[in-house]
Amino acid sequence: MFTPEPILLPIVALVLWTLVMQGWMVITRVPAMNAAKIDISAAERTSELADKLPKSVQWKADNYNHLMEQPTIFYAVALAVALAGAGDGLNLILAWIYVGLRVVHSFIHVTTNKVPLRFGAFALGSAALLVLTINGALGLF
Repeated sequence: MFTPEPILLPIVALVLWTLVMQGWMVITRVPAMNAAKIDISAAERTSELADKLPKSVQWKADNYNHLMEQPTIFYAVALAVALAGAGDGLNLILAWIYVGLRVVHSFIHVTTNKVPLRFGAFALGSAALLVLTINGALGLF
């Protein structure tokens, strides 16, 4: 009988959070584009929208992009740890810390975008990911 590894929960939680951010991006960006009378075809290169939309709208898109970057490493490591049967204990705690800090990073990014605070959440999350990676690797060897 298959017993799922607990570390799969933070993986799913981060995917859900990413989808929340995608929705937040859409529900703010589309009305802003309409208000600025920007044709949807102008979104071919999102970098071109940066000068045409309010920064607070663009922050949501930037954060969504960020959730497509470093978290991919988290997904790979967490899945490797799960496959190794080591998805509990310290690895699970580190995974939840990482996910929690990504959510904090997102909230900072899409509301105030205070870079020192955002960087702090990013750095702490990166540290948790590093320790998870090292601990996971040690458990595999």
